[in-house]
Amino acid sequence: MKNFVEELSWRGMIHNVMPGTEAQLQKEVTTGYVGFDPTADSLHIGHLVSVMMLTHLQRCGHRPLVILGGATGMIGDPSFKSEERKLLTIDEIKHNQSCIKKQLSKFIDFDTVSVNKAEILNNYDWTKDWTFLDFIRDIGKHITVNYMMAKDSVKKRLETGLSFTEFSYQLLQGYDFKYLYENYNCRLQMGGSDQWGNITTGTELIRRMLQGEAFALTCPLITKADGGKFGKTEKGNIWLDAEKTTPYAFYQFWLNCSDEDAEKFVKIFTLFTKEEVEDMIKSHKKEPHLRELQKALAKDITIRVHGEKEYISALEASEILFGKGTTQTLQHLDEKTLLSVFEGVPMFEMGKEGLNEGINIIDLVSDRTSIFSSKSEARRTLKENALSLNKTKINEDYICTSSDLLNDKYILIQKGKKNYYLILLKQ
Repeated sequence: MKNFVEELSWRGMIHNVMPGTEAQLQKEVTTGYVGFDPTADSLHIGHLVSVMMLTHLQRCGHRPLVILGGATGMIGDPSFKSEERKLLTIDEIKHNQSCIKKQLSKFIDFDTVSVNKAEILNNYDWTKDWTFLDFIRDIGKHITVNYMMAKDSVKKRLETGLSFTEFSYQLLQGYDFKYLYENYNCRLQMGGSDQWGNITTGTELIRRMLQGEAFALTCPLITKADGGKFGKTEKGNIWLDAEKTTPYAFYQFWLNCSDEDAEKFVKIFTLFTKEEVEDMIKSHKKEPHLRELQKALAKDITIRVHGEKEYISALEASEILFGKGTTQTLQHLDEKTLLSVFEGVPMFEMGKEGLNEGINIIDLVSDRTSIFSSKSEARRTLKENALSLNKTKINEDYICTSSDLLNDKYILIQKGKKNYYLILLKQ
């Protein structure tokens, strides 16, 4: 069996590991789990470190369990959060669980019949029948308030206020571990470093109630070299769902990593071997301007999440701004990707009247829109062969029709090499 702890170590994916964990994993096929609270209908890239831990666990011959927190998701984990989360309904949680399972299937094998086949479970199934009195009598008495208050995740929230609902979270998560230990022979729980307190509450519950031994392993919280929060942009999270974050924007996030971040991320978020990563980093340092490391990282993770076809589309879309795109490439872009590529460029709106008969390009860019301040300026640019419509050079006699529309509503005008304008034609 491949050494799981060694694999995570060279990848920089271990923050804390409980003594005895490595020996347990080398001794026998071990079941380990990570929990995800289904608070949205998609995972975002902040979840990917935990997902990759499960991926490596399975590749090292062990059995991964994914716990979607139908019960704990109704409460919200207070760990290092500044305020209480919005509570979800059961129907919302069920929908989110279904979506998340599809995304996880791209990383973890749930289908192969083997001793380490992955499984998805919902902690609502084993907590829904507990009454409050039964839970505090049978479970709560084994963990002292002093023990729970000593957790950093609780201490930090005492300053801003912590509800009893949130305070109980670590006890519920601890009970999950106990339940999985008893019913699924689960010996290991993993998560981000902010989960250490919750995880060790579970190992303590197993020790006190069952006289058993369980283990914990956490990964570092990922940060960027510039100190910014990983996975966050000005527009928010980078989601795995293509409807929330286009494959183009997803690809661009990884492509635009700094060299320092790319060296770190290629170890964490891909399955390249240590030798392959070392060769890639060495090669990259010789010609960093080629950004080969970022390209390899972006390609690997985009294909894994979105597929080869979407990767190729993202790659083609990326080349549009650098002069390599064609009219055909533009025509293949869906509206969301088109708007992602040209996010921030000036946009002009106009009606579609006259388009069926045709609109002269000079009228389009001067009278109907104000891309040019005058017809003479537009005519001069056209004579200099410096104007393109949908990436095709045109002359001053060009007539625009509905056949020029991208996604039935847009026209892209390019002036010179770097100045782009989008025209939105409304009904």
